[in-house]
Amino acid sequence: MQLKPLILALTLALPPAAEATNLSDVFRDAQAHDAQYAAARAAYQAGQEKAVQGRSGLLPNINLGGNALYNNVSGDLREADFNSTMFEINATQPLYRKQNWVQYAQSKEQVKIVGMQFKSAEQDLILRVAQAYFDVLQSQDNIAFINAQKAAITEQLASAKRNFEVGTATITDTHEAQARYDLAVAQEIAEQNSLNIRLRALEKLIGKPAGSLDTLVDGKLLQTAAGNIDDWADRASTGNLQAEIQRIAKTIADQEVERNRAGHYPTLDAVAGYTVFNNQNFGTIQVDTRTGIVGVEFNMPIYQGGLTNSRVREAVANQEKARQDVEAAAREASLRAREAWLNVNSGVARVRALEQALTSTKAQLDSTKLGLQVGVRTSLDVLNAEQQVLSARRDLAAARYAYLQSGLALKAAVGSLSPADLAEIDKYLRPPAAATTSSSLPDTGVASLHGKSGHPASTQTTAMRGDGQRMQLKMATRAPTPTTSQQR
Repeated sequence: MQLKPLILALTLALPPAAEATNLSDVFRDAQAHDAQYAAARAAYQAGQEKAVQGRSGLLPNINLGGNALYNNVSGDLREADFNSTMFEINATQPLYRKQNWVQYAQSKEQVKIVGMQFKSAEQDLILRVAQAYFDVLQSQDNIAFINAQKAAITEQLASAKRNFEVGTATITDTHEAQARYDLAVAQEIAEQNSLNIRLRALEKLIGKPAGSLDTLVDGKLLQTAAGNIDDWADRASTGNLQAEIQRIAKTIADQEVERNRAGHYPTLDAVAGYTVFNNQNFGTIQVDTRTGIVGVEFNMPIYQGGLTNSRVREAVANQEKARQDVEAAAREASLRAREAWLNVNSGVARVRALEQALTSTKAQLDSTKLGLQVGVRTSLDVLNAEQQVLSARRDLAAARYAYLQSGLALKAAVGSLSPADLAEIDKYLRPPAAATTSSSLPDTGVASLHGKSGHPASTQTTAMRGDGQRMQLKMATRAPTPTTSQQR
C-alpha cells in the first residue's frame, strides 16, 4: 500500500514556520485571543458595577413627572371643556434603611469575588497554555526519536541485506529489520497526526498558527518542592483562589441573612417635592396651584403574609450551604496541592531514573551491536535494543514536561501562580536549531523498502517546500530482485 499521499498531507497540514516563540510569548498571545479568557475579562468588568449598584441604595432618588390633559366636564352645575397640565419633582433621601446598608456591603464583597474569578481565569490560562505548549513539544520530540530509530533500522537493514548477499546471514534478518521499519513508519504517521491535533489546540488558544516553538534544553531544571507536603496543603487551604472565592461567598451569605432580617425593621426617609397644577378643576372653576412639601417619612412593616420570615429561613439554609462549600473547597485545594507536591517530587526522581535508564539502554545497544559482530547476538537483539533506547528517550522527554506542568499546578493550588513562573521556565528553553526546522517525512511503508516484489529497495531524498515549512520526502527506487541462487 502506498502511504506517500497520507504522510505528505499530514505534514503539509502543519502551520507555516515562524519566528521561534517561548512560553511567555504564547501566553501573551493567548491573553489577547483566547475566548474563554476574554469572557472572564468581560465578566470582571461587569462585576465592577456591583459596587455602584449597591451604593445607589444610600443616595437620593429624584423623580420628575408631568402630564397634559384634555378635560370634558358634564354635570348639573356646569359643563366645560378645558386643558390642564401638571408638573412635579420629588426627592427621597434614605435616612435609615438597614437592608440598603447590608446590600451595599454585599456589593463590595461581590466585587472581590469577580476579581478573584478573573485571577483564577488567568491561572487557568497559564496552565492551559503550558499544557498545550508541552504537548506540541512532546509530539515533536517523539517524531524526532522515531526518525532517529528509522535511521538506525535503515542501517541495520542495509547490513542485513549485505550479509544475506554474501551468505553470512539468512533472509530472516532482513525481514525482521523491514518489519521494525514498517512499524516505525506507522508510529510516525500516528505522531504526525497527534502533532497536527495539538498544534490546532494551541492555535485555538492564541488565535493564530503557533509557528516554531522554543524547545526544552537538557539542563539542571529539576528541583524538588521546598517544604513538606503538609505545609503546602495548609497554604492551599488558605491561599487557593477557589477556596477564597467560597469564603467570600460565605460572607455574602451571612450578610444575606442579616439583610432579610432587616425586613422587619422600620424605614425613615427624608422627602421633598414641588408640584405645579395649571387649570386644575375645582367644582365650577379652574385654578392654578403651586404645592411644595418637605419632611420625613416613616414606615413600619407589620405583616407581609409570612414573606419576610420565609426569606430569613431560606437565607439561613443558604448560609449553611455556603459554609459547607467553603469546607469542600478548602479540602479540594489541599488535595490538589498534595497531588501536585507528590507529582513534583516523584517527577524529579523519575526524570533522574530515566536519565540513568537512557544511559544504560545506550550502553546495552552498543554491547548488543558488538555482540552481533562477534556472533553472540542476532540482528533481532539489536532491533530490540534500539527500541528500548527509543522508549527511554520518549519516556524521559514526557517525564520532563510532566515535571514542569506539575510545578505550575502546585503553585496554582496555593494561589501563587503568575506569568513570572512561565518566564522562569523560559530560561530552560531555546530556539530550535536550524537543522531541526526541517521535518523528515517517513518512507512510504512496505513498498518503499520492498518494492512490488517484496525485496529491499534503496531510497533517495528529495527536498521540497510546502505550506511555509521545509520538509524532506524520501522517494523510493526499486532495487534489483535477488536471484534464486542468492536466496537461502
